[in-house]
Amino acid sequence: MREPQLSRTRLRTILRDTPFLLAGALILAVNVDLFLVPQNIAPGGVSGAAIILNHYTAWPIGISMLVMNLPLLAIGFRYLGRFRFLTRTLVVVVIYNLGVDLLAGWLPTGGITDDLLLNSLYGGLLGGAATGLVYRASGTIGGTGILSRIVQKRTGIPISQVYLLTDGGIILLAGLTFGWEKALYALITLFVWGVAADFILEGPSVVRMAFIVTDKPDPVAQALLTRLGLGVTAWSARGKFSETAHTVLFCTVSRPEVDALRSLVAEIDPDSFLVIGHGQQASGGMVGQGS
Repeated sequence: MREPQLSRTRLRTILRDTPFLLAGALILAVNVDLFLVPQNIAPGGVSGAAIILNHYTAWPIGISMLVMNLPLLAIGFRYLGRFRFLTRTLVVVVIYNLGVDLLAGWLPTGGITDDLLLNSLYGGLLGGAATGLVYRASGTIGGTGILSRIVQKRTGIPISQVYLLTDGGIILLAGLTFGWEKALYALITLFVWGVAADFILEGPSVVRMAFIVTDKPDPVAQALLTRLGLGVTAWSARGKFSETAHTVLFCTVSRPEVDALRSLVAEIDPDSFLVIGHGQQASGGMVGQGS
């Protein structure tokens, strides 16, 4: 009975993820043809390298991307889930890379606009959104995205920062090939691409987490509960420099309430230590709210 249930679970997962993989791959191909290639914007990665290579050799961009992806797929096979990674990423890579060449004849040759800034911004937004869709379906877009995903999974560094590290060399080559102004626009595209991918993958940062180290836990917690309506969780702590016992209070708060919380804590315990952090989302009942 277990095996059929497992098969049904896998089937549901495939049916859930496949639309994200297909949509992401097609959007990426359109993005390259509409916003990147017409203005020679090479924002790192295999697509950027293929655009540079096309400038010197006139080789088809999509085919060049596919060839460069092959060794990176081997690396991803080893570190990102073996056959589960390979099947999902192959779908994306084949549709994305070949789609660049196949769709080029159906899309405006000069793109939508000649404005470099608009091309760089929308190229980053569209590419990042498509990348986020693929990542949500546990796939990758191939290329340096494979390397970025490995580093992100192993270190927790946000994808936007990893892209800046892995793709910097391609942008330098773009500067030497197309001029440094184009390289600066490519850097904008790369940054927006990473931010958009983070947003689609993780969602907006709409919650603030408050950590309060205090020697007056009961008055502070009571004030947060009665005056701001916040649930609070408390645990004991000890300062390692002074070896003095303290209490840490934790709660989540919306962005508009941050100033009110800060003022209230300072009013009740001026000697407290307050840290406000970002959270992607909060869920659950009173326990999830920190009560």
